[in-house]
Amino acid sequence: MPKLRLFMVALVLLSVGCARIPKPDSGARDRYAELEPFKKNERILILAPHPDDEAIACAGIIQKALKAGAQVKVVYLTNGDHNELAFIVYEKRIVMRQGAFVYLGQLRQEESIKAMKFLGLSEKDLVFLGYPDYGTFEIFCKYWQAGKPFRDRLTRISSVPYEKSPSYGAKYYGENILSDLTKQILDYQPDKIFVSHPADVNVDHKALYLFLQVALSDLEARMAKPKIYPYLVHCVGWPKPRHYHPELELYPPEKFNGSRINWQRLDLSAAELDKKYRAILFYKSQTQSSAFYLFSFARKNELFSDYPALELKPQAVSAGKDLFYSDTSEMFKEKEYPLDLKQIDALEVKGGVSYAVEDGYFVVRLDKPKKLSSRFGVMLYIFGYSQSIPFAQMPKIRIITKGKKCKVFSSKNRIKDPGVKIDFGRNSLIIKIPLKLLGQPDYMLTALKAYHGNLPIDVVVFRKVKIK
Repeated sequence: MPKLRLFMVALVLLSVGCARIPKPDSGARDRYAELEPFKKNERILILAPHPDDEAIACAGIIQKALKAGAQVKVVYLTNGDHNELAFIVYEKRIVMRQGAFVYLGQLRQEESIKAMKFLGLSEKDLVFLGYPDYGTFEIFCKYWQAGKPFRDRLTRISSVPYEKSPSYGAKYYGENILSDLTKQILDYQPDKIFVSHPADVNVDHKALYLFLQVALSDLEARMAKPKIYPYLVHCVGWPKPRHYHPELELYPPEKFNGSRINWQRLDLSAAELDKKYRAILFYKSQTQSSAFYLFSFARKNELFSDYPALELKPQAVSAGKDLFYSDTSEMFKEKEYPLDLKQIDALEVKGGVSYAVEDGYFVVRLDKPKKLSSRFGVMLYIFGYSQSIPFAQMPKIRIITKGKKCKVFSSKNRIKDPGVKIDFGRNSLIIKIPLKLLGQPDYMLTALKAYHGNLPIDVVVFRKVKIK
């Protein structure tokens, strides 16, 4: 590598390492409730999208629970075999063979086993389902029941390839993921579940949260309802500063300030924090490329939060009467892709999204102070759940709008004449979706992305919307 490039790389790394350390907020600790203590014989279930998520988000949870005499089990959705950059750095060569990615998944599994043993768990407490890294959200949206299973674009595999996995050979269908996760929960009967956050920008993190919501709904009549504690890992620009700062506390991202989300914290002792840091060191395949990021989670506390479910009462609106919408749902700038800051400032959606049920329609309203451009559009996800219909048979709706036009898909199929109504106004976009199209659900899991042309500008995270 030329000397100039080496100098530039060193300069970037130095600037990351010298990021400004935020001043401590003396009142922040009082704003976040402490997580309730663990009890002897409690059953704690940690759901991890990838090997290492359980350590960076919940190493403190594991230590506290074991000290209290609680049981702890970790279930991994994927083996993390899709992290090409980390693999190239770890192997010091470009590897694109199918078997190499499976090898990476096995390697990451072994790293998790060593890290969890270091924290006090045994291998029998760990379950690796082995579903496709970076593919589970697409499976949730499109791959149910009939047709070919999901095929991973790198491994070119369509079923779980890990022989030691209880899911070995299972085709990449939503039913199989849901069935395997449901079985793990039903067999273990957890009192508390720690799971990835719906606001996480990583698609597998979103998917695991969604699969859990469906699994728990299916199990309502068969077991006591566990308490759910989502943890956040992937959020652009967070946490800051990067690298290992054991003297600092972990605060929620600034974008959550003023939202209705309730945060809870778990404080770690100096010994617990040091053990968490050393546990992260076991993930060598990841730390060689991302140590500055992983170690930034080794701080004085861990954070957990979730959104309350929105409840809507059906309305029959006659002429002259206004429709009552739910409280506005916050619009967040996730910035999943690198964007020009001037574009963000010009296109930022500073309004919000709210919901209603009117005359057999689910109504989604997006408000924006500035005039909507004809190039403005959204991608709206709506996944309905009904106790009377298996989730695999429920429609998986995606609505894509641009100006006054829209396309509607259920799973992979476009729907003709879906009955969706679009009201594109100066400062608002209203989408009316027939409840019949959604399968007459008891509740919906819904999220929205806003675009200007092909440029993503804002995101509303997945929320659970109940119909009373």
